Amino acid sequence: METAGKLTAQEPGNGGNGGDQPKKDKKADKKAERAAQRGVKQVMTQPDPEDPLREQYGDYDMVQSTKQSGRTWTKVETLTSAIAGEKVLIRGRMHTVRGKGKSAFLMIRQRTALVQAVMFADDQTVSKGMVKYACGIPKESIVDVEGEIAVPANPIESATQKDVEIKVAGIRVVSRAAALPFELVDAARSEVEVAAAAEQGEVLVTVGQDIRLDNRVLDLRTPANQAVFRLQSGVCQLFRSALLSHGFQEIHTPKLIAGASEGGAAVFRIDYMGRPGCLAQSPQLYKQMAITADLDRVFEIGPVFRAENSYTHRHLCEFTGLDFEMAIFEHYYEVLDVIEHLFTSIFDGLSTQYAADLAAVQMQYPFEPIVNNPKRLTFAEGIQLLREDGLSDIDPMDDLNTELERRLGRIVKEKYNTDFYILHRYPSAIRPFYTMPCADAPDYSNSFDVFIRGEEIISGAQRIHDPELLTGRGMHTCSGTAAHVSQAITLHLLTSCAWRI
Repeated sequence: METAGKLTAQEPGNGGNGGDQPKKDKKADKKAERAAQRGVKQVMTQPDPEDPLREQYGDYDMVQSTKQSGRTWTKVETLTSAIAGEKVLIRGRMHTVRGKGKSAFLMIRQRTALVQAVMFADDQTVSKGMVKYACGIPKESIVDVEGEIAVPANPIESATQKDVEIKVAGIRVVSRAAALPFELVDAARSEVEVAAAAEQGEVLVTVGQDIRLDNRVLDLRTPANQAVFRLQSGVCQLFRSALLSHGFQEIHTPKLIAGASEGGAAVFRIDYMGRPGCLAQSPQLYKQMAITADLDRVFEIGPVFRAENSYTHRHLCEFTGLDFEMAIFEHYYEVLDVIEHLFTSIFDGLSTQYAADLAAVQMQYPFEPIVNNPKRLTFAEGIQLLREDGLSDIDPMDDLNTELERRLGRIVKEKYNTDFYILHRYPSAIRPFYTMPCADAPDYSNSFDVFIRGEEIISGAQRIHDPELLTGRGMHTCSGTAAHVSQAITLHLLTSCAWRI
């Protein structure tokens, strides 16, 4: 029989050559062993004991919380030419490594930040053994790099820290990576880069979605994915900060409830300790209760669950909702003022505080920056813009479908140079029964939708807070049994407030 790298002799009496076989077998074994050793790459994890600089490199012992050295690690994103000449210690992943003779060029990645580290063997600060050790470190291994900040002769275009590099004086592996299912540089390529290479006759490696999802932890390390999570966090922080500055209070509402919280969305049914329940589709009811309880202005950042059996980018079964509700003094324009300030704060905050993250996303998923010159249009004005664009037969009292909303978004961008606008005074017939009608034109309502590039992102309105008016509209517009209609009206009366979003 045969095994990998080794031959096993036949037993005497089964066709073998008797006494000559053991000698041949030993020779074959040695030959196979040498061949196997040649095929195994020797991994250098510790320095050469004879190397005078042996204390400057090598794998750490396993980190088991045995001591604290008091050392300080510097964030890669803070490395600039202003600290040239200073000694730093950084911890990051080995993004790429390129060795040539007595030199090595390392790219160290820390989240979205990349810095180049260089090694030149001079037997004073860097030995040949150090270079050999560094070149053998697998990609994605976690390493500590010590060295001096220097300004390169030319910007390092492949790094985020383009105006600096680290002259390495020490390098150690904290955690050595195993073989990777794919290269991060391949997973981080944009479709534009792939298409441009194809035009030149070059085929670039890309990573498919199935492989990404099977190795999600690795995929999440790409700069774009790292940036997406930071931007998501940033939007929530900016949302919270802007509303707090307007006197809002944050609340946290139940997500396991007894019945549907919003009639227009499908619900996930659950078993709650032997009783029927569901996942909350919206914090709407609790926001209304908070306003009626004199909290005046409230907001919540929390999960929303909707059993949307649709396959579009506009329908999600689970998402993080950014909701707020406020009482008004005189006019629903007070709400629009808050919304415009809120989004301006978010847009400005992202472009300044999170510019590097936007750039990381831009590299893989090119996009046009948001143009924000807030514009308000009545529904009738929006219809007129569509008619002027050639849709002369559009129904002025019917709701806009997705295609018309996007078309209006393009028109608004061309005419008013803004991606962000508010459409208000919708026809009463296409809004919920509890929406306050306009005093000067009851066929229209004190309602609004907020759009970015023709995509609706917010829907809101002033609620009817007069019992007689609410009851009349409810009986006239609601469908279902009298008991169900009465229950719906009672609920809105109990929690009625000046407006909702």
